[in-house]
Amino acid sequence: YARVVAIYYPTALLYFITGFSFYAILGGGVQGFKNFWKYIWPPAITAFGTGSSLAALPANLQAAEKIGVPEDVREIVLPLGATIHMDGSCLAAIMKIAVLFTLYGRDFSGFETLAGAVGVGILCGVVMSGIPGGGFLGEALIVSLYGFGPEALFIASMIGTVVDSPATMINSTGDTAAAMIVNKYIKTTN
Repeated sequence: YARVVAIYYPTALLYFITGFSFYAILGGGVQGFKNFWKYIWPPAITAFGTGSSLAALPANLQAAEKIGVPEDVREIVLPLGATIHMDGSCLAAIMKIAVLFTLYGRDFSGFETLAGAVGVGILCGVVMSGIPGGGFLGEALIVSLYGFGPEALFIASMIGTVVDSPATMINSTGDTAAAMIVNKYIKTTN
């Protein structure tokens, strides 16, 4: 599990910084980038500390308002994102798959295997969204789709517990970046 932390946490941090910087620039230019990083910390810390995108929703709504996302956009995109936007959880699912492949002596290389893992990761993100205990359902999906033994479910569940905080932080703060992008494209089409 220490290796999982040593891989997942820096990867999540790298995605958090580079991915959301890119999305903030895409959604609001240089000023959007500055505003995003100025105001995103309360929702990011709330999501990390609680492990809940819904618990971070009030802080996210306030941050989006300060960033300049209009009320009609933020009040649709952010609650919707809190239940279905799961990029951190998808990254965690791929980590679980890679660890299980390693433990079971399976080859985790090649385009087909990696593309399949990405597809399963996205599917797990959909299964996890908005369901209490959804992470466990995603882990059960991984174990059953790949035909791992039942003991693999407990290994995957522990990995889920270890990576939940940064995964939730990515899920939640990504909602604000998504709201910025939605706002930009709504403004350009009107």
